[in-house]
Amino acid sequence: MQRLHLVFGGELVTPEKNVFKDVDNIHIVGIYPDYDTAYDAWKAEAHRTVDNAHMRYYIAHLHRLRDEEAAASSTEELG
Repeated sequence: MQRLHLVFGGELVTPEKNVFKDVDNIHIVGIYPDYDTAYDAWKAEAHRTVDNAHMRYYIAHLHRLRDEEAAASSTEELG
């Protein structure tokens, strides 16, 4: 089974909360086939923006969003 991971980030309203300042400017770094590759991408972006305390990058586990046992939605059946 493939376990996709999304790396994304952007500027937060305040460093204390995970609320993006401008959702239209969220930086999508990419989608990666495994956690290790995603972690490397996350780490590179986190280091690149280390001087801005309001910037945060995250790894989203896309494979956790799907339940392979659940019936497909109508849009999935189109593919």
